[in-house]
Amino acid sequence: MAMQYPATYLAGDVPAATVPLLRHLVETYASETNKTASVWSELRNDQLEFAPHRRSSTVRQTLVHQILSERRFFADFIGLAEPPVESLLPPGEAPGVSAYVERLVALALARLPALAAGDEAFWLAEVPFFDVRRERIWVFWRRVLHTAHHRAQVGLCLRLLEDRVPPTYGPTADVTWSGATPTTTLDAARGPQA
Repeated sequence: MAMQYPATYLAGDVPAATVPLLRHLVETYASETNKTASVWSELRNDQLEFAPHRRSSTVRQTLVHQILSERRFFADFIGLAEPPVESLLPPGEAPGVSAYVERLVALALARLPALAAGDEAFWLAEVPFFDVRRERIWVFWRRVLHTAHHRAQVGLCLRLLEDRVPPTYGPTADVTWSGATPTTTLDAARGPQA
């Protein structure tokens, strides 16, 4: 099978970072948004109310939380100008998957210029993070990890629903390609020098 990357939602829209050493911040945020949008795009509208357990969030609740919590991180902790909370979610009582993907991507796209403009002083400044203070760069990476956590939750739901789980960092049980070598054996862990 030919290699299939996550769909690209933020391709040519990623601005260059002011400080070249910090370009990985902007590029990683765009890449992680692409991965999240790719996983969400595998969902069908009739799967949004699925919850893997009675005490778990539904898929829709996870998508809503991702959009709302990302805004909170970027506004309250990182200090970016963000849209009003009332405008974040797709309109309607029960929006479809594509509406959530479009909002995720549009909100991320609007953040990229501010992230790219940050210099060393901006990224190393201490900012409030809940009840403590942390460097802004630390909060940013915490956000990236938080997003990966929620993306994995949706991926697990896709698997439990017996649907395709797209690749994000490498092949999945559903998508692989020539040259993909998942590290699942001792020989693979030894690498090519073995």
